[in-house]
Amino acid sequence: MITFVMSLMALVIGYFVYGRFVERVFGPDDRQTPAVAKADGVDFMVLPGWKIFMIQFLNIAGTGPIFGAIMGAKFGPAAYLWIVLGCIFAGATHDYLSGMLSLRNGGANQPEIIGTYLGKTTKQVMLFFSIFLLVMVGVVFVYSPAKILGDMTGADAEAAKSGVMQMEYVYWCAAIFVYYIIATLLPVDKIIGKIYPLFAFSLLFMAAALTVMLFVKMPNIPELWDGLGNHPLEMRHIFPALFITIACGAISGFHATQSPLMARCMKKEQMGRPIFYGAMITEGIVALIWATVAMYFFYDQPTPGYEQITDGEKALGDAPSIVNKICNEWLGVFGAILALLGVVAAPITSGDTAFRSARLIIADFIHLKQHSIRNRLMVCIPMFMGAIALLVWQMANPKGFDVIWSWFGWSNQTLAVFMLWAITVYLVQQRKPYVITLVPAIFMTVVCTTFLVTEQLLPIVMNNGTDEAKAAIAQFQQQWTWIIAACAFAVSVVWFLIWYLKKGKRQIMK
Repeated sequence: MITFVMSLMALVIGYFVYGRFVERVFGPDDRQTPAVAKADGVDFMVLPGWKIFMIQFLNIAGTGPIFGAIMGAKFGPAAYLWIVLGCIFAGATHDYLSGMLSLRNGGANQPEIIGTYLGKTTKQVMLFFSIFLLVMVGVVFVYSPAKILGDMTGADAEAAKSGVMQMEYVYWCAAIFVYYIIATLLPVDKIIGKIYPLFAFSLLFMAAALTVMLFVKMPNIPELWDGLGNHPLEMRHIFPALFITIACGAISGFHATQSPLMARCMKKEQMGRPIFYGAMITEGIVALIWATVAMYFFYDQPTPGYEQITDGEKALGDAPSIVNKICNEWLGVFGAILALLGVVAAPITSGDTAFRSARLIIADFIHLKQHSIRNRLMVCIPMFMGAIALLVWQMANPKGFDVIWSWFGWSNQTLAVFMLWAITVYLVQQRKPYVITLVPAIFMTVVCTTFLVTEQLLPIVMNNGTDEAKAAIAQFQQQWTWIIAACAFAVSVVWFLIWYLKKGKRQIMK
């Protein structure tokens, strides 16, 4: 618990110290914001600062800082380091600067910002990449709450694992999609502006209640000085798997797709630090709390938490079940209600803003104004048809959810890589201290490249080869991880230096 307290203090100090430094680097001023200059009553409108913060927090959080932190806790105390350092120096910096760049560029979406600083070709690639990621987010956050609700209403979970489609799941998926369509089409203040703050408050209240219970129970869990390799429940290597597993609690490219939604609702640039940097720090705190709760569940001495809770061992491999078990055990009936909001309402709200972001990105690309419901439908109908097709495949394939989630995790962090490089170019052009995003950009490039090769591509080969081939590739994976990482690091540094010496200096002189 000492590591938990120190980590909590570090996040708070990080907001006031490093957050203020990053704000000074950017330099917010009194220029007119898009919410005022482009007010349309649909996507561009001024909202109160507290409401924007709550919506931004729920948009970027959902169940990410809960499920990711629980799965990341299997790596042991290393999860604390990644949440704290990743959140302060990478995630919150990424969220603040990407949100402020959107604000400065008329509420521009992520692909437009990336295209402005990394070129038109990169913009086209990131356009399709972003839309694909957002649709995946929507699909993932349809099925997970629908499955939970379906299990509660009589679905056969074991039959579903074999690929037998359960009608309870279908009904709930249909109901959630109807909500998605409504929320995506209506103005931002009609549903999102009214119910999101309530759901955000419930997540924050649940985190606060769990923090109180942690101090009441004072579990005997691993500390940093016990060793970073203290992770008996996770067989994968800390690098690079931990840095993909815990995304939303440390850094997430998905956040940069959500920030423009709120950049279009801010009255002043000075609101940026509490809304963008502050929401990410808050998410890091939530992730820290859930990582500690999971440490109790996995490692509490002398008896792990899962042995202290009825049927707790059955929940070991399932993050939503751990949330339900812990909340019911620690917080009673009220905790069960909060857990339901966390594992059902939160992913649904993340899903609908993902589709809303996709609609706006597509509309901006084809230059289709979104004032009329007809124009919004022209974008939404084909987008939802593609999402439904992907959802049907996922439900019919026993491993469909795992496949989509795995690629979603890597795509999410890769999106952050491109955004960090775009911000770095901007800072170079503005003669500002670009090292604050250069270091995270290089690090995440190394992480994503290494994870793609060792955790994504090699397993595909292993699953289709002979036993001898699988053994050989497994050995390759273990021995070559750091070599691949070193190569990715070298290429990233050399590539940046070449650009800086050839183009960066010329852009600075303009």
